[in-house]
Order: sequence, then C-alpha cells, then structure tokens
Amino acid sequence: MSDRFVVVPVGQGNEQCSESEGAEGYTIEPQDAVPVLEYSREPNRYGDGMPKESSPFINNTDNDKGNLYDGKNMALFEEEMDSNPMVSSLLNKLANYTNLTQGVKEHEEADDDEGPAKTKKPVKSPALGTLIGVYLPCLQNILGVILFLRLTWIVGTAGIMESLAIVVMTCSCTMLTAISMSAIATNGVVPAGGSYYMISRSLGPEFGGAVGLCFYLGTTFAGSMYILGTIEILLTYIVPSAAIFKAEKKEDEAEALLNNMRVYGTCCLTLMSLVVFVGVKYVNKLALVFLACVILSILAIYAGVIKTAFEPPDFPICLLGNRTLQNHNFDQCLKTMEVDNVTVTTKLWSLFCDSPDLNATCNEYFTLNNVTVIQGIPGLTSGVIRDNIWGDYGPNGMLVENKHQASEPAADTSQDIYMPYVANDITTFFTLLVGIYFPSVTGIMAGSNRSGDLRDAQKSIPIGTIMAIATTTFIYISSVILFGACIEGVVLRDKFGDSVKGNLVIGILAWPSPWVIVIGSFFSCCGAGLQSLTGAPRLLQAIARDGIVPFLQVFGHGKANGEPTWALLLTGGICEIGILIASLDAVAPILSMFFLMCYLFVNLACALQTLLRTPNWRPRFKFYHWALSFLGASLCLSLMFISSWYYALVAMLIAGCIYKYIEYRGAEKEWGDGINGLSLNAARYALIRLEEAPPHTKNWRPQMLLLLNLDSDHAVKHPRLLSFCTQLKAGKGLTIVGSVLEGTYMTKEAEVKKAEQNIKSSMTTERTKGFCHVVASSNLRDGFSHLIQTAGLGGMKHNTVLMAWPGTWKQSNDPVSWKNFIETVRETTAAHQALLVAKNVDSFPTNADRLGQGTIDVWWVVHDGGLLMLLPFLLRQHKVWRKCKMRIFTVANMDDNSIQMKKDLQMFLYHLRLDAEVEVVEMHDSDISAFTYEKTLVMEQRSQMLKQMQLSRTEREREAQLIHDRNTASHAALNDKADAGPDRVHMTWTKDKFLTERNRNRAEASMGVRDIFNMKPEWESLNQSNVRRMHTAVKLNEVVVNKSQGAHLVLLNMPGPPKNRGGDENYMEFLEVLLEGLNRVLLVRGGGREVITIYS
Repeated sequence: MSDRFVVVPVGQGNEQCSESEGAEGYTIEPQDAVPVLEYSREPNRYGDGMPKESSPFINNTDNDKGNLYDGKNMALFEEEMDSNPMVSSLLNKLANYTNLTQGVKEHEEADDDEGPAKTKKPVKSPALGTLIGVYLPCLQNILGVILFLRLTWIVGTAGIMESLAIVVMTCSCTMLTAISMSAIATNGVVPAGGSYYMISRSLGPEFGGAVGLCFYLGTTFAGSMYILGTIEILLTYIVPSAAIFKAEKKEDEAEALLNNMRVYGTCCLTLMSLVVFVGVKYVNKLALVFLACVILSILAIYAGVIKTAFEPPDFPICLLGNRTLQNHNFDQCLKTMEVDNVTVTTKLWSLFCDSPDLNATCNEYFTLNNVTVIQGIPGLTSGVIRDNIWGDYGPNGMLVENKHQASEPAADTSQDIYMPYVANDITTFFTLLVGIYFPSVTGIMAGSNRSGDLRDAQKSIPIGTIMAIATTTFIYISSVILFGACIEGVVLRDKFGDSVKGNLVIGILAWPSPWVIVIGSFFSCCGAGLQSLTGAPRLLQAIARDGIVPFLQVFGHGKANGEPTWALLLTGGICEIGILIASLDAVAPILSMFFLMCYLFVNLACALQTLLRTPNWRPRFKFYHWALSFLGASLCLSLMFISSWYYALVAMLIAGCIYKYIEYRGAEKEWGDGINGLSLNAARYALIRLEEAPPHTKNWRPQMLLLLNLDSDHAVKHPRLLSFCTQLKAGKGLTIVGSVLEGTYMTKEAEVKKAEQNIKSSMTTERTKGFCHVVASSNLRDGFSHLIQTAGLGGMKHNTVLMAWPGTWKQSNDPVSWKNFIETVRETTAAHQALLVAKNVDSFPTNADRLGQGTIDVWWVVHDGGLLMLLPFLLRQHKVWRKCKMRIFTVANMDDNSIQMKKDLQMFLYHLRLDAEVEVVEMHDSDISAFTYEKTLVMEQRSQMLKQMQLSRTEREREAQLIHDRNTASHAALNDKADAGPDRVHMTWTKDKFLTERNRNRAEASMGVRDIFNMKPEWESLNQSNVRRMHTAVKLNEVVVNKSQGAHLVLLNMPGPPKNRGGDENYMEFLEVLLEGLNRVLLVRGGGREVITIYS
C-alpha cells in the first residue's frame, strides 16, 4: 500500500504553527512544536509506495538528523543520535501518535480543497468510537440482501433445524475468524487495506497477493449480488410492469426474469459506477441512511412477529388439493360461485379449463380436487412451527405442496408445468443453501478496514466486531425460529411470493406495512452495492501499489486526488460478469468461495504467529488461541467444499496461480511475515536432523563451496565458473559462492556489500541457485581458510570446493597467488572435502551452449572414492552436456593384466549403472628423457633463484628476465628437432650429439641414467624425487594429450601437494606440465570417502 509516516507539528495552546514542506515531503517542525506521527496514504514519491519499516516506530526525517544532541550527560552516545534517538524524545513522539483517516476521506477532502487558493485544513484526530466506527458498519455490511430475499425460502426449504445448523456453522466460522482477526488487528497498527494488509504482512507477499485478489474478487461479486438483489426487488415487488421482457407462457417466465435482470442490472451498475466516480463523498453521506433502512426493516419484522401473536395479518393462500396456486390472475379462491342464483365460473376456472362454460374440458387434477383457503401467516400461537421443523428439498419444477392437505392425484401430470402452480425454480439441497446463505454473514472486516478512523483501534475492533457478529447471529437464529413459527410452510417455500399476490414474503410479516420491508431492503441493497463498488477498487489499488503483482501496477494510478479510476473500470467489468449470470442464487456461492478463502488465511495467519511465538507477536486482544484459529480455518475449508466443491477448487486454483506468479516474478518484499518464521523453524528442524548422522553414500551429492576471484571493480573474474557450477548442480543441493577481500571489515564494509551485489547479479545471470558470502580478512589465505572451515550451517555444509586454476601464477612476481592455491588444496584435504579445479575455465561452455557429439574423458589414475565417475553423470543431466558420451581411461603398469583390468572396470560400471566406454592405457617403464631432466633443471634453478632473491623490484625483474631468456633458448632448440615417433626424446645437446642421437635406432638409443649423467654433468645434482615426479607428469601428459585432446572436457586425478612446503613451487610446475596442451580440464581430488555405490 502506498502509505508512509509523516511528522507534522502540533502547536502549543492557541498558537498557529507555520508549516513548510521539506525537500522529501516531510513537514519541518518549527520551534517548540511537538512532533506528532501521523499516517498518510499519499504515495511515496521516492520509492514504490511502500511504508518503510526500517525503524520499528517512526521514520527519521532529515530535520531530525540535523538536530545534534547538545548536552554533556549523554555525550558518550552523541555520535549515534542520528540512528538511535534519545528515549525521551522517542516517547514524546509516541505519546502523540495518531493515525490519519484512510480510505475515501482523503479523496473527499482533496475534492473539497481543489484550487491553488485553498489553504490546508488543520489535521483532525480520529474520533470514532466502538459503536459508530466498528459496530454499526459491521452491522450494515453483515445484514443485507440474503436476509430480506432468501432467508424465508431457506427456512421453508431446509426446515428450522437444518436452517439453524446452517446459521450456527456460518456464524461460528465468522466468530472464530473475528477472534483471529482481532488478535492480528491489535498486534500493532493496521493501516488502510484491512484484511489484505493483515494477511500479506502475516503470511508474506505471495499469500497476501493471492488472498488479497481473492478478497477483491469476492467484494466485486458481492457488488453484483447486491445489484441483482436491487433489481429483483424493483421488478418483482415494486414495479413489475417495468419489465422489458415479458413471458407469454408460464414456462418462459424464468428466462424473461433473467433477461430483465441483465438489462436493468447493467444500467444500475453503470449508474452506480458513475456515482462512485463523480464523488465518493455522496456514498459516505448516504451510508447512515442505508444503515437506518436496515435497522428499521429489522425492527418492523420483530414488531410484525409480536403482532401475529394476538392479531395475525390476513393473507389468504389458495390451494388446489394440496398444491399452492399463484395468486396473480384471480381474485377469489373458488371454482364457481352463485351470482343472482346462477352458477358462474370464476377466473380460476378459466386458468384450468379451455372455456368459461361449466361443461368445458378442464385439467384432470383441477376436476378431482377442491380449492381450499388457508392463512399464509397463522401466527406465533398457531402451532405451525411443528410443520416447519424439517426440510422439503426437491428438483427443479417440483410443486410446492402442503403435505397435510388431502389430494387426489391425477393420472396425467404432463400439463402441470403450464398450470399456475408455485414450483421450485432450482433444484434444492442442503449444501446449495449453505453457499447461498453464507454471504449474509460476511462483512465482518468493515471495522478493521476503517481502523484509521478509530480513536482506539486496538480496543474498538475486537469489541465492535465480536458484538456485531453476536448481534447478527441472534437476529438470524431468532429470525429462523420466528419465521418457522409464524408463516405457513408453503408460503416459506414460495421464493418470489407468488401465492400472496406477488408480495415479498418477509414483507407480509412486517408491521405496519409490507412496503416498509420492500423500500428498506431496496435502499439497503443499493447502499451495499455502492459500498462494494467503493471499497473493491481501493483494495485493488492497494494491492497494485504494493508492487507484488507486476501486471496490476497500472491500476495503482488514478485521478489527481488518488481516486482509483482504472481500478474502478476493472471492477465494473468483473461486476458485469456477475450481472450477466443474472441469478442471485448462482452468484452467491461464487463470492462465498472468495470470502471463505480470505477468512481461512486470516485464521491461518493468527495460528501461525501464535505457534511460532515470534517476538513481535504481542496482541492486546488476549482471548485467542491457536486451536481456535485452526478450528476456524478448518471450518472455512469445510464450508468451501460443502457449498460447492467445484467452485472451491476453482477459487483455490486461482489463488494458487496468483501465488506461483508472484513467487516466479520474485516479490522482493520483506514484511516480517510468518511464512519466513515457519521456513526458519522448518529449516532449523531439518538442519538438526541432518546433523544427527553423516549422509549415506546413496544420498551423497556435491554440496558446493565455489571460491571466486574478483577484479579491481569487485566484479566476478570467471563467470563461467558459475555456469559450470549450475550445470553440475542443476539447482539441487547446496551451493555457497564465496570470495575474500583483503582488509578489515570496518574499512571494507561498503566494498563487501558491493561485491556481494555483483556476485548475486552474476549468479542470477548464470542461473546459479545458492547463497553468497563475501568476507573481509587480513589476507586472502586466511579468508579462504575461514570460508572452507565455517561456510554452511549444521548438517547443511559443503563437502566439495570448486575453484579456478591460477593461470597467471608464472607471470606474477609475487608468489602469494600460487602459495594461496596450494594452501587451499591442503585445507580441503585436511577438512576431508573434495576439490575441483577448473583449468582454462573461460573456455568452458555457457548455459546457453549446446555441445554436440563429443566426449567427456575421465582419467582414473588413483581411486578417489568414485567422484570421478559421479561428476560426468551429473554433468550429463544438464542440457549443455546431454549429448556427450562418457569415456573412462585407466592406466596399467607393467605388472598389471590390462585385459582383466578392462573387464573388471566394465563390470564395475555395469553395477554402477553408468554408460561409458572403457579403455586401459599401458604405460611401460621407460628411461627418463632428456626433456624431463631439462624441465627439472630449469624448475629447480627458478625455484632456487626465487628463494634467494631479496633484491629490489628492478633487480628481481632483471633476474626473472634472464631465466625467461634461458627457457626461450631451450625451447627454440627443442622445436628445431624433428621426430615422428610418439615417444620423442627431447634434448638440448650440441648439434653433433643431436644428429648422432637422431640416427640411432630408438630401441638401441635407450641408455641408462648413468650414461646420461655422463653427457650432462649438471644433471647429477638434481633432486631425484623431483625428476621422478616430472617424469610422471611428462609421460602422463603425452598419453592424455594423445587420447583426449579433442574431448569436450577432461577429468583427471589431481596429485596432492608435497608434505614438505619447501617444494611448493615445484608442485605448481608439475601440474602445469601435466595439463599442458589440454583445453578444458577439471582436476579432481576426492574427500576421503566413498561417494558412489553399486547397491540400491
């Protein structure tokens, strides 16, 4: 809702306080003015129209921030006065807190104040008490069209006992809802929007939007129902001659009535919409008149009931046999009568016979049965209550009969529908009557919707609403009993009063005249229709201004004074749908569904807040309990399906679609709702359960901690790493994206927040679902260590770390980058977490790419718990990698049986249910090549140089350049050598030695280590462990490049770093050699546990 708090001054005594508007719409306080916090629904020009809830009580104004604290007693806190005001000033503002009137009154004042010359009126405090502000509006909204037009018919059809059951069920539902609503309404201030505000702030924007729109539709269809009621009273009881469509035959009467309702209803809707558009103040001023009509009508009914005890009114009912006749076209209930001693036929005769002659051919039933006259209202003391205890349901067209009257059945009943009998116009059954009756108990939100008008809303809303429901419940229960005790059953079942000359049935009971009820109910329905057309657009406007349903935002705009013009147009259009249905009995169950859904969620909101025991849940109304709220919610749900199961499903489907739409569009609103509390409790319970035992191998999946590097602008360096994580996870399990900024949090707070925003933006772009965590640390090494140790919560912790290969480690003069990388590898190993390192990550596919036919190659050198097998399977679940085939290579040594290894591996994959090609690569023992020695020599010289260098920056760069030149010369000499064999020998010898070596047979050219030492004396000093490692890297690289250079992705076991930290730089060189010549590589280290199993 477009509400905001505004601080305005209130002068002392009779002094007038000058006001001047601040730059941001806040009112500047003059000297000695007492600030009063008032609530305004004026749209916030600097936001989305939302009330800002950053402070629990008020919004600080710029003027407040400028007033520095001037004193010595609290100097210790003076620097925090902007955000934490003194308690004394805060209490002063709270004591003078008031709430401007909401709803239509601002529009009314805006209309009156139009023109530049108008001065602003002094603000008046709300002064409405419980009686005027809550009780009477609720009474007016609850009592209405169903009471006057349908209650007598419901009593006659269902009987007194079942009618009482309907009344008790529905009134219990609204009473329990009122108790829940009172608790919510007294838990702080409820601004304009009433029930919508309560539900949305208690259950969140998704539920709030869904139920708010359902409440809007219910209010709109209520307008249709009231308009249809108005037209029914007009055409049936006031001016029947005004009907445009007239039925020539009795069987066409129902269709003609519906067409008349459509035409007149549309005209009435147009007229009412114009009244609402032109000026809502007229509707408000007439509200008291409409209320007076309702109260006078009810008093007239009670007066008529009392009068029947000693002087029943004379309303004769004509029965033919036991069938009730429509008393429109005849005056006397006689077949024949004596006139001047001559027997003549009456008008009744001509209705059943083909001519007025005594020897005419007449209807068989008419011939067999006599006519009888009974009193329509026998009175309280007549004992008719015994006949009306039980119901009389029947199909459409069933004749209304008096079961206690004698009757001779006719053989031919085919002509009965053309005869002037009173008959059912619809099929009647108990659940239908529940749906038709329920709208007569709605309207309990009228008090909460006017909370801004009340002197003390937290006291008035519970008392006024509950008293109004208690009063109306008494009225309905007493009416059911009194109607059944005073009125004949056939008259009660006569919906339109055809048996009493077209009078309103409840009207013939009233005193002093039926016209009191007819006129009173007519104006009551008119007023209720206007109120619905006034309230529904404002509710829609409130929802639109909240911004949670994007396609409704156009309906948040209106006239200059805020009048919701567009919302009124939509409301009129939806209302017209109800009018085209044209039947009051068909429209009533529709709005019952929407109101019941609204009440259902009010009860759920109260129950949820009570059970969660949120700290802010402190209602002043104490007479509530979560069990009562659940009972109310259950009753609402039951009534929905009792009334109409298919309407209930449609209403729930509509609400569900709106909920998912709001959730899909991402309603980024934080209203402190109960659903968040429920989610928190559920998450806490699940986390505790998860921590009880480690996950079984069958449930293991990579829960990812993604370590990102950021550039100087705190943007993500390698967004493809996020894409790869998305493809690997497919939205399942846990993903934590972390990064580290160097420095302290106090100095880097703004940069940390900026980095988090950038990462979240990249995660959204790459469709990575997870959490973002950026920490500030004195150095990157400690920061990544803290993330690895502490990321996650309870059982929801990561088990796999994904990071990018430091591609520029060689070019960097600072060894910190590769040292941090190696320490991270050690950290993950110590924490028993798996590690994935992506090399050349910027060449990895995006989420939009679709890789064609190709392979994912797995080089399974050492056992890692099966992670190498699992990762390709997970990748192929994503559409980017779906067409890729999986190939698994394993390495056989001299002593291994490669054929048996291949069979065993194929069987293992079969049991794992993995589809992959298998190949065993034999790596025979061979002498260490000259290239390996040369690589090792260069590596150790570089390492020794970097260790001993404690030079200036310039000298260090010069030394690095010398080493670079040496490497360049060495590689140039190697590139001049031509060798067609796959096992080339790389040497940096003299030209003569090179030519000699080239011409030798390769088998004969293999020489022992001692011979090579003799050829290059400086190699003798090399660390033999480094030589062996380099030899492994070179040989394995040659094999992998030979087999997998064209693969879309290569997965390879990652060797562990040396235990002796002195050889860390050599480790990086080994890995660089191992990965040389490969495009996309994923190095994998297992976490020390099995992650894949052959068992089900």
